[in-house]
Amino acid sequence: MANSLGTTMDTEPMGVHSYDTLVLGAGMQTVPPTPRTLAFLRETATSTRRIASICVGAFTLAEAGLLDGRRATTHWAYAQQLQERFPKVKVEMDRIFIADGRIWTSAGMTAGIDLALGLVERDMGTEIARATARTMVVYHRRAGGQSQHSPMLELDAKSDRVQMALAYARKNLRERLTVERLAEAACLSTRQFGRVFKTETGQSPAKAIENLRLEAARFMLEQGRLPLEEIAHEAGFGDRERMRRSFLRTFGQTPQGVRNASHPLAAI
Repeated sequence: MANSLGTTMDTEPMGVHSYDTLVLGAGMQTVPPTPRTLAFLRETATSTRRIASICVGAFTLAEAGLLDGRRATTHWAYAQQLQERFPKVKVEMDRIFIADGRIWTSAGMTAGIDLALGLVERDMGTEIARATARTMVVYHRRAGGQSQHSPMLELDAKSDRVQMALAYARKNLRERLTVERLAEAACLSTRQFGRVFKTETGQSPAKAIENLRLEAARFMLEQGRLPLEEIAHEAGFGDRERMRRSFLRTFGQTPQGVRNASHPLAAI
Protein backbone atom coordinates (compact mmCIF):
# COMPACT_ATOMS: atom_id res chain seq x y z
CA MET A 1 0.00 0.00 0.00
CA ALA A 2 1.29 3.46 -0.86
CA ASN A 3 2.02 5.92 1.93
CA SER A 4 0.99 9.60 2.03
CA LEU A 5 3.98 10.50 -0.16
CA GLY A 6 2.89 8.10 -2.87
CA THR A 7 5.74 5.65 -2.34
CA THR A 8 5.84 2.12 -0.99
CA MET A 9 8.28 0.25 1.24
CA ASP A 10 8.98 -3.33 0.29
CA THR A 11 10.37 -5.80 2.83
CA GLU A 12 12.21 -9.07 2.33
CA PRO A 13 13.27 -11.84 4.72
CA MET A 14 16.65 -11.37 6.39
CA GLY A 15 19.54 -13.30 4.94
CA VAL A 16 18.38 -13.62 1.35
CA HIS A 17 20.91 -11.09 0.03
CA SER A 18 24.47 -9.99 0.60
CA TYR A 19 24.94 -6.42 1.83
CA ASP A 20 27.37 -3.57 1.30
CA THR A 21 26.17 -1.37 4.18
CA LEU A 22 23.78 -2.59 6.85
CA VAL A 23 22.12 0.02 9.11
CA LEU A 24 20.23 -0.88 12.29
CA GLY A 25 17.49 1.47 13.39
CA ALA A 26 15.92 1.48 16.84
CA GLY A 27 12.80 2.38 18.77
CA MET A 28 12.51 4.68 21.75
CA GLN A 29 13.90 2.13 24.21
CA THR A 30 16.11 -0.92 24.29
CA VAL A 31 14.44 -4.21 23.34
CA PRO A 32 16.28 -7.55 23.58
CA PRO A 33 17.06 -8.82 20.08
CA THR A 34 15.79 -12.25 19.06
CA PRO A 35 18.24 -15.15 18.71
CA ARG A 36 17.54 -15.10 14.96
CA THR A 37 18.53 -11.43 14.72
CA LEU A 38 21.77 -12.04 16.62
CA ALA A 39 22.64 -15.04 14.44
CA PHE A 40 21.90 -13.01 11.32
CA LEU A 41 24.18 -10.16 12.43
CA ARG A 42 27.07 -12.46 13.36
CA GLU A 43 26.86 -14.29 10.06
CA THR A 44 26.34 -11.15 7.98
CA ALA A 45 29.24 -9.37 9.66
CA THR A 46 31.68 -11.75 7.98
CA SER A 47 30.74 -10.57 4.48
CA THR A 48 29.25 -7.07 4.89
CA ARG A 49 31.59 -4.15 4.17
CA ARG A 50 30.11 -1.89 6.81
CA ILE A 51 27.58 -2.09 9.64
CA ALA A 52 26.05 0.92 11.38
CA SER A 53 23.56 1.56 14.18
CA ILE A 54 21.49 4.57 15.16
CA CYS A 55 20.73 5.44 18.79
CA VAL A 56 20.05 2.36 20.95
CA GLY A 57 20.64 0.10 17.96
CA ALA A 58 24.15 -0.08 19.43
CA PHE A 59 22.77 -2.42 22.10
CA THR A 60 21.89 -4.97 19.41
CA LEU A 61 25.36 -4.77 17.89
CA ALA A 62 26.87 -5.16 21.35
CA GLU A 63 24.65 -8.15 22.14
CA ALA A 64 25.91 -9.79 18.95
CA GLY A 65 29.50 -9.19 20.07
CA LEU A 66 30.26 -6.87 17.16
CA LEU A 67 31.33 -3.98 19.42
CA ASP A 68 33.76 -5.95 21.60
CA GLY A 69 37.04 -4.04 21.82
CA ARG A 70 35.66 -1.21 19.68
CA ARG A 71 34.84 2.43 20.34
CA ALA A 72 31.11 3.13 20.18
CA THR A 73 28.46 5.66 21.15
CA THR A 74 24.70 5.86 21.62
CA HIS A 75 22.13 8.34 22.93
CA TRP A 76 23.59 10.05 26.00
CA ALA A 77 20.69 8.88 28.18
CA TYR A 78 21.62 5.22 27.51
CA ALA A 79 25.41 5.46 27.28
CA GLN A 80 26.09 4.49 30.90
CA GLN A 81 23.77 1.51 30.59
CA LEU A 82 25.55 0.39 27.42
CA GLN A 83 28.91 0.55 29.20
CA GLU A 84 27.68 -1.34 32.25
CA ARG A 85 26.00 -4.11 30.26
CA PHE A 86 28.85 -4.56 27.81
CA PRO A 87 32.17 -3.80 29.55
CA LYS A 88 34.19 -4.96 26.51
CA VAL A 89 32.84 -1.99 24.53
CA LYS A 90 34.74 1.32 24.74
CA VAL A 91 31.74 3.61 25.10
CA GLU A 92 32.38 7.28 24.39
CA MET A 93 29.38 8.95 25.91
CA ASP A 94 29.63 12.37 24.30
CA ARG A 95 30.05 11.81 20.57
CA ILE A 96 27.66 12.41 17.67
CA PHE A 97 28.89 9.31 15.84
CA ILE A 98 31.94 7.05 15.80
CA ALA A 99 33.46 5.02 12.99
CA ASP A 100 35.70 2.27 14.35
CA GLY A 101 36.85 0.35 11.32
CA ARG A 102 33.80 -1.00 9.55
CA ILE A 103 31.48 -0.56 12.53
CA TRP A 104 29.71 2.79 12.87
CA THR A 105 27.49 3.90 15.77
CA SER A 106 25.64 7.16 16.40
CA ALA A 107 23.86 9.05 19.12
CA GLY A 108 20.08 9.42 19.02
CA MET A 109 17.53 11.27 16.94
CA THR A 110 19.10 13.68 14.41
CA ALA A 111 22.58 12.21 14.97
CA GLY A 112 21.49 9.49 12.55
CA ILE A 113 21.51 12.15 9.82
CA ASP A 114 25.07 13.10 10.73
CA LEU A 115 26.10 9.46 10.58
CA ALA A 116 24.45 9.03 7.18
CA LEU A 117 26.26 12.11 5.84
CA GLY A 118 29.48 10.69 7.25
CA LEU A 119 28.90 7.48 5.30
CA VAL A 120 28.29 9.51 2.13
CA GLU A 121 31.45 11.54 2.72
CA ARG A 122 33.53 8.41 3.29
CA ASP A 123 32.33 6.89 0.00
CA MET A 124 31.73 9.91 -2.23
CA GLY A 125 33.83 12.74 -0.83
CA THR A 126 33.23 16.02 1.00
CA GLU A 127 31.54 17.92 -1.81
CA ILE A 128 28.92 15.25 -2.41
CA ALA A 129 28.25 15.10 1.34
CA ARG A 130 27.81 18.88 1.43
CA ALA A 131 25.44 18.80 -1.54
CA THR A 132 23.43 16.04 0.15
CA ALA A 133 23.21 18.09 3.36
CA ARG A 134 21.99 21.12 1.41
CA THR A 135 19.33 19.02 -0.31
CA MET A 136 18.17 17.79 3.09
CA VAL A 137 18.16 21.37 4.43
CA VAL A 138 20.66 20.45 7.12
CA TYR A 139 21.91 23.86 8.26
CA HIS A 140 25.07 22.56 9.95
CA ARG A 141 26.71 19.22 9.19
CA ARG A 142 28.26 18.04 12.43
CA ALA A 143 31.47 16.07 12.61
CA GLY A 144 31.37 12.80 14.50
CA GLY A 145 33.58 14.09 17.30
CA GLN A 146 31.22 16.93 18.15
CA SER A 147 29.52 16.92 21.52
CA GLN A 148 25.95 15.63 21.88
CA HIS A 149 25.21 18.57 24.16
CA SER A 150 24.49 22.18 23.28
CA PRO A 151 26.47 24.67 25.38
CA MET A 152 23.53 27.07 25.26
CA LEU A 153 21.18 24.45 26.69
CA GLU A 154 23.64 23.78 29.49
CA LEU A 155 24.01 27.42 30.49
CA ASP A 156 22.34 27.29 33.88
CA ALA A 157 23.07 28.19 37.46
CA LYS A 158 22.26 26.87 40.92
CA SER A 159 22.19 30.08 42.95
CA ASP A 160 19.46 32.69 42.73
CA ARG A 161 22.03 35.46 42.30
CA VAL A 162 23.64 34.02 39.20
CA GLN A 163 20.19 33.23 37.81
CA MET A 164 19.27 36.87 38.41
CA ALA A 165 22.32 37.96 36.42
CA LEU A 166 21.40 35.65 33.52
CA ALA A 167 17.80 36.87 33.55
CA TYR A 168 19.04 40.46 33.50
CA ALA A 169 21.34 39.66 30.57
CA ARG A 170 18.55 38.02 28.54
CA LYS A 171 16.35 41.10 28.98
CA ASN A 172 19.12 43.54 28.09
CA LEU A 173 21.07 41.91 25.27
CA ARG A 174 21.07 45.19 23.33
CA GLU A 175 23.06 46.86 26.09
CA ARG A 176 26.78 46.66 26.85
CA LEU A 177 26.82 43.85 29.41
CA THR A 178 30.01 44.24 31.39
CA VAL A 179 31.00 42.02 34.30
CA GLU A 180 30.40 45.00 36.57
CA ARG A 181 26.78 45.36 35.42
CA LEU A 182 26.12 41.64 35.76
CA ALA A 183 27.68 41.58 39.22
CA GLU A 184 25.47 44.50 40.22
CA ALA A 185 22.38 42.61 38.99
CA ALA A 186 23.49 39.63 41.08
CA CYS A 187 24.20 41.82 44.14
CA LEU A 188 27.77 40.55 44.30
CA SER A 189 31.18 42.13 44.05
CA THR A 190 32.83 41.90 40.63
CA ARG A 191 35.50 39.49 41.84
CA GLN A 192 33.04 37.29 43.72
CA PHE A 193 30.62 37.26 40.79
CA GLY A 194 33.27 36.18 38.28
CA ARG A 195 34.36 33.31 40.51
CA VAL A 196 30.84 32.09 41.35
CA PHE A 197 29.62 32.44 37.77
CA LYS A 198 32.46 30.32 36.36
CA THR A 199 31.97 27.68 39.06
CA GLU A 200 28.23 27.33 38.46
CA THR A 201 28.06 27.61 34.66
CA GLY A 202 31.50 26.40 33.60
CA GLN A 203 31.82 29.50 31.39
CA SER A 204 33.22 32.97 31.74
CA PRO A 205 30.62 35.77 31.83
CA ALA A 206 31.84 37.00 28.43
CA LYS A 207 31.41 33.57 26.81
CA ALA A 208 27.99 33.11 28.38
CA ILE A 209 26.80 36.46 27.06
CA GLU A 210 28.04 35.58 23.58
CA ASN A 211 26.08 32.31 23.75
CA LEU A 212 22.93 34.14 24.85
CA ARG A 213 23.33 36.55 21.95
CA LEU A 214 23.87 33.69 19.51
CA GLU A 215 20.76 31.96 20.82
CA ALA A 216 18.66 35.11 20.46
CA ALA A 217 20.01 35.94 16.98
CA ARG A 218 19.49 32.42 15.72
CA PHE A 219 15.89 32.45 16.95
CA MET A 220 15.22 35.74 15.15
CA LEU A 221 16.85 34.43 11.98
CA GLU A 222 14.76 31.27 11.97
CA GLN A 223 11.45 32.79 13.06
CA GLY A 224 11.27 36.17 11.31
CA ARG A 225 12.36 38.36 8.45
CA LEU A 226 14.21 41.18 10.20
CA PRO A 227 17.25 42.51 8.30
CA LEU A 228 20.57 41.12 9.52
CA GLU A 229 21.74 44.53 10.69
CA GLU A 230 18.67 44.87 12.91
CA ILE A 231 19.10 41.35 14.31
CA ALA A 232 22.74 42.10 15.10
CA HIS A 233 21.64 45.22 16.96
CA GLU A 234 18.77 43.55 18.83
CA ALA A 235 20.97 40.63 19.93
CA GLY A 236 23.72 42.96 21.12
CA PHE A 237 26.42 42.17 18.56
CA GLY A 238 26.54 45.79 17.48
CA ASP A 239 27.09 45.15 13.79
CA ARG A 240 26.51 42.49 11.17
CA GLU A 241 30.18 41.55 10.71
CA ARG A 242 30.74 40.85 14.40
CA MET A 243 27.64 38.62 14.45
CA ARG A 244 28.87 36.83 11.33
CA ARG A 245 32.26 36.03 12.91
CA SER A 246 30.58 34.71 16.05
CA PHE A 247 28.25 32.43 14.03
CA LEU A 248 31.12 31.06 11.98
CA ARG A 249 33.19 30.39 15.10
CA THR A 250 30.36 28.63 16.95
CA PHE A 251 28.18 27.02 14.26
CA GLY A 252 30.50 26.88 11.26
CA GLN A 253 27.73 28.69 9.35
CA THR A 254 26.95 32.32 8.55
CA PRO A 255 23.74 33.98 9.76
CA GLN A 256 22.63 34.17 6.14
CA GLY A 257 23.15 30.41 5.80
CA VAL A 258 21.00 29.77 8.87
CA ARG A 259 18.25 31.98 7.50
CA ASN A 260 18.36 30.43 4.03
CA ALA A 261 17.94 26.95 5.54
CA SER A 262 14.93 28.07 7.60
CA HIS A 263 13.36 30.43 5.06
CA PRO A 264 14.72 29.71 1.58
CA LEU A 265 12.77 32.59 0.02
CA ALA A 266 13.45 35.21 2.70
CA ALA A 267 15.13 38.40 1.59
CA ILE A 268 18.44 39.05 3.30
